[in-house]
Amino acid sequence: MNRRTRTLLAGGVAALVAVVPLTVGGPTQAAAPTADGFASVAALGRTGTTGGAGGPTVTATTTEQFLSHIDTTGPLVIQVRGTIRISSKQGVRPNKTIVGLGTDAEITGGGLDFHRSSNVIVRNIHFTDAEDDAINVGQQSHHIWIDHNTFSGAADGSIDVVRGADYVTISWNHFDHADKSMLISHSDGAGSTDTGKLKVSIHHNFFDHSRQRHPRIRFAEPVHVYNNYFLGNDLYGVASTENAGVLVEGNYFENVPYPIISASGYADSGPGRAVQRHNVFVNSGVPETAGTVVEPSTYYPYRLDPAVTVPALVRAGAGAGTLG
Repeated sequence: MNRRTRTLLAGGVAALVAVVPLTVGGPTQAAAPTADGFASVAALGRTGTTGGAGGPTVTATTTEQFLSHIDTTGPLVIQVRGTIRISSKQGVRPNKTIVGLGTDAEITGGGLDFHRSSNVIVRNIHFTDAEDDAINVGQQSHHIWIDHNTFSGAADGSIDVVRGADYVTISWNHFDHADKSMLISHSDGAGSTDTGKLKVSIHHNFFDHSRQRHPRIRFAEPVHVYNNYFLGNDLYGVASTENAGVLVEGNYFENVPYPIISASGYADSGPGRAVQRHNVFVNSGVPETAGTVVEPSTYYPYRLDPAVTVPALVRAGAGAGTLG
């Protein structure tokens, strides 16, 4: 963190701010049956994200079955039962739903890779001990919905959205003592591929003593970070850099020394833009804001839960095994 950021945000306890519920369209549900946020937007030849709907349903109980299913052409609902051990990052073809059965479905050792893929849903999976990223959304992939999963122990990031990916929703996940939770745009040199792309909705996630990148953003606009619970994040909460635009609203920050970084930049990355509203800060630093951001409501409707209710909502509903 650069010296200017430390000076601006160091010290002090932010007061609990008043919040007002805001409805911009339809309701939010803990176990929403369909994608919301940017994954629901009609764009790039799609009317939203439906995954494997309309295709057959199969169940994977072994690594061989799982790898075969995610490499299948055409729509497919892939149910995961028990523990699937993989290595490296394994490619997922378009039009897939990957959903865990019960409360203990697990993918361990490796991760999922989206390379020019689209219309994929990933739900109710424990991702553990990935040797690189647990989920990498890259290379112009779009309409990806990552919902109700738990992430722990990844050697690099839990979720990366990079290299021109677009229309992604990351909702109701539990980042359990992760190091690098989420990266949006991989490099300060990626402006030519990422500017105008990387539209991501991030809502009702539990950033549970995860250290950094909740998310760290370059170039993207808008990134919509709302109704998340940030707890004990040592390095920072949200970092907007390289002229990215992020709206941070209705979140609950607890014991987060640097909840939002923007105008100061971060590490070697230049400044970004951030607007914050209706957030609660408890024993946390002062959020740094800068500039204006495109309103996500110009793309999709959403309902903002009051920030004071977020810890209970997220603790009860986020992560794998909570779909009911």
